[in-house]
Amino acid sequence: MKQLYLSVLALVGMVTYGQEVTWQRNIKSNTQDFLSQLTTTIDGQILLSGSSIQTNQQPVSSTNQNNGYDFHVLKMNQQGQTVWEKYFGGNQHDFLTATTSTQEDGFLLAGTSFSDKGLQKKNKQKGGSDIWIIKLDENGEEQWQKTLGTEIDEEAKSVIQTTDLGYFLTGNVQSKKGAFGSKDVLLVKLDKTGKLIHQIYLGGKGLDEVEKIIPTRDGGALVGIYSRSGNDSEFKVQNSETIESNIFDEEENQTSNSTQNNQPKTSQLATRIPKSSENYGEGDFWVVKLSKDGKVEWQKSFGGKEDDHIRTLTNTETGFMIAGESRSGNSGNKKSNIKEGTDLWLVSLDNNGEELWQKGFNFKNRDVLMSLNAISDISGNQTKGYLLGGYTQAEGKVQKNDETFWMLYVDNKGEEVWRKYVEGKERKQEERLVDAKLNRDGSYLLAGTSAEELGKENWKIVKLGDKQVEQLIEKQDMRIYPNPVSDYCYVEIGVEFKEATINVYDMTGKLAYQTKTKNSVTKINTVRLPQGSYIVTANTENKSITNKIVKK
Repeated sequence: MKQLYLSVLALVGMVTYGQEVTWQRNIKSNTQDFLSQLTTTIDGQILLSGSSIQTNQQPVSSTNQNNGYDFHVLKMNQQGQTVWEKYFGGNQHDFLTATTSTQEDGFLLAGTSFSDKGLQKKNKQKGGSDIWIIKLDENGEEQWQKTLGTEIDEEAKSVIQTTDLGYFLTGNVQSKKGAFGSKDVLLVKLDKTGKLIHQIYLGGKGLDEVEKIIPTRDGGALVGIYSRSGNDSEFKVQNSETIESNIFDEEENQTSNSTQNNQPKTSQLATRIPKSSENYGEGDFWVVKLSKDGKVEWQKSFGGKEDDHIRTLTNTETGFMIAGESRSGNSGNKKSNIKEGTDLWLVSLDNNGEELWQKGFNFKNRDVLMSLNAISDISGNQTKGYLLGGYTQAEGKVQKNDETFWMLYVDNKGEEVWRKYVEGKERKQEERLVDAKLNRDGSYLLAGTSAEELGKENWKIVKLGDKQVEQLIEKQDMRIYPNPVSDYCYVEIGVEFKEATINVYDMTGKLAYQTKTKNSVTKINTVRLPQGSYIVTANTENKSITNKIVKK
């Protein structure tokens, strides 16, 4: 399992002027814990996910003590306080690599499992390594799980929820008979219950590894792939074709609260789609657009003659932004020269995958991109610019600000507006940055591991406030979404406060709902409210704010 780590000063508490640490939390462990992802929910809750070895110090009995690494998830509130902590594992190593929050306020976990049926794992092993999926509710309780795999090795990489409340799961699969190259990309569409809808293989003659998948505004998805292969006239599969496959010839979907047992097995179909363009160099950005029903609409490659590695993607008002690192100069379809080491490379695309513009940036040595956020106006319809976060890894001679988290803001044409470093004062012997997220209020979350010595890493998360970043985010005194509301809505307070009282009144002035909050975003339950219009007030120590909602 590939991990991206960095010794970084950004995980500590003292920072430069204009930046402040809102809070910092250390999750201590007696073993080497791997952190894979930082996930946030619509109401500002935080999920840390990765893999850990449970020890005798953990609150588990001898009957559920697992062997090797287990899935490890920890939920925090907006203040960084632990809400719950869960482990899931079988009798061998199980590595959690991908997590997404769901519209039902739960989470979907996807990872790579070497375990057979037993302990928390309810399905038999298919091959060397399988994809293991677990659906949790907002309290961390398992709703269902599934094991996907064949006789060869599969690994999970990224997962998203789609507009139909189903899921797109991406991963990588080792070469087998009929495959394209040494490693291919696997795309799986699941419905909201975990039922397999269809599967797609993507690949060229060499190695192709998926990095990330994001949902698109039309209900489909965009897939970012690091590709070291191109088209080949001798491919057995020249065009997309649908074939019968025993891939994911799965058992019955067994759940802890199973209402789906005894479902009949169905034959599965797999679609194999070859890469349609040649590689420009050693490695390229390869992006694939999927429709909402999982069909490939288009695919594009971008790169120079050297190695170019895609890291992340985001939606924009005009289409998409793809970004990563580049070692290529002006060659292939890359239009800028490299400045030093490894540069950042941004490519703006329209909705059909056609290039709008591209830009390169350099912080010296090896620049690694961790996060990319499109900054939009209050309506969400116009992209104002892009906030990038990452680090510079030393290559040979260590230069000033190497191994330090940086921020880069560019406008909607890719022109640099400002850049800055997050400099720390204290640090452990081993500090490794794993993930970074921009919150709706303009704060930054940095997550990684920290340890005095290798093999005893703790998880660490820092919430960072930055006035310059906050100014990029347009705010209203109060926003309510969705509105109209069916079951739940979220009240976002855009003014500074310590504690607020949120009241919901019907049109006669009768109080229908009340809650106190210290959170900038608060979830409101409207299930018991009759249809109609309601007035929502938020009373803070300095201001009273009023808005209106409609209950469908």
